[in-house]
Amino acid sequence: MRKKITFTSALLGLACLVATGAQAEMTDPVIDRIKANNVLSIGYRETSIPFSYLDADQKPVGYSTDICLELAETVRRQLDLPDLDINWVPVNLQNRIPLVANGTVDISCESAVNTIGRQSQVDFSNPFFVSHTRLLVKSDSGVTELEDLVGERIALPMNSTPEKLIKSIIERDQLDIDIVSVKDNAEGFLMLSTGRADAYATDDILLFGLQGKAPDPSEYAVVGQALSHDSYGLLVQKNSTVFLTLVNATLARLSREGKLETLYDKWFTPMGIPLADDLRTSFALQAIPE
Repeated sequence: MRKKITFTSALLGLACLVATGAQAEMTDPVIDRIKANNVLSIGYRETSIPFSYLDADQKPVGYSTDICLELAETVRRQLDLPDLDINWVPVNLQNRIPLVANGTVDISCESAVNTIGRQSQVDFSNPFFVSHTRLLVKSDSGVTELEDLVGERIALPMNSTPEKLIKSIIERDQLDIDIVSVKDNAEGFLMLSTGRADAYATDDILLFGLQGKAPDPSEYAVVGQALSHDSYGLLVQKNSTVFLTLVNATLARLSREGKLETLYDKWFTPMGIPLADDLRTSFALQAIPE
């Protein structure tokens, strides 16, 4: 008798799950918004080189931007919206999560590290990049690790994962290092280049981007051991299950077709940054079959 009750309960539970899933599909807020407006709103960053930034013509470009242009094609096909428009919305470290959470931005395509804390506010796509927190310094500074900055100043991007990490290390190891808060990568590099900070810490790939865009890249160096291993995800509004599936399906297709590696070669190989083993593995794991 107990087995029959348990089996019946399981069937009822499964039915509820199916019904809930169907209801979620019908009420996905992002899908409904896209259909109603015939517009996909994409968040971009202005200085997150080479993921998302403005080119000389003030047009959003970059590795993450290209991925989201592929997503737009997926949305056009799957939702039968051949005339779908793209609304480019500038975001920064302070407002990107609120703008995604409140529906102003359908997807933020830049360089956001997936963290448990952020997952309480937005959902993340499957990872499309892996980064490591390191330091950008002047080549002649003699700084090679965080500990070398004792008595010096370090610039950190506000509301970022590297900021939280570096602050925790400084507190844990009781390092006498002054912290200078900056709003974005451009300001962080400005603080370093003008001598108002002795190092700028953030994701190493972003540091290589800043170095490469400097008037004389040889004046700067990315140094230090990897202080973290962080996966990047595209940000979407919570509980947008159908839309998130389209995002992850796009990443899976790009992986199966080898296009993720092609995009990597387009944006990172010119910077002299070879594809890391952990990222190559991540690409392989993305190749989920249809």
